[in-house]
Amino acid sequence: QALLVESGGGLVQAGGSLRLSCAASERTFSDYPMGWLRQAPGKEREFVAAINWNGANTYYADSVKGRFTISRDKAKNTVYLQMSSLTPADTAVYYCAADRFQVQGPYTYWGRGTQVTVSS
Repeated sequence: QALLVESGGGLVQAGGSLRLSCAASERTFSDYPMGWLRQAPGKEREFVAAINWNGANTYYADSVKGRFTISRDKAKNTVYLQMSSLTPADTAVYYCAADRFQVQGPYTYWGRGTQVTVSS
């Protein structure tokens, strides 16, 4: 059973929006820092956004700052990534990740990823 499961990916036109969700299967993750990372074809995986255990602190890559918002619902044990003003450069597989202590990584637990494709 996967511990972290992403959903919400898909095909969207440039300028559009998507909201990704990451549902954790174990209650312990509700107190873990969590992050979103992405990997585009032929490129290394890169950090996108992270959130601390209680949601009070968030962190973003410069490339998504002002366009993406990370949030969490502890009651639902779910972390979200709201993405807006999407461009083709945002096309990638997006991964949810978690660690007991590290907010911006390295992460111990990983989801399987969800594909986001932005058409021009």
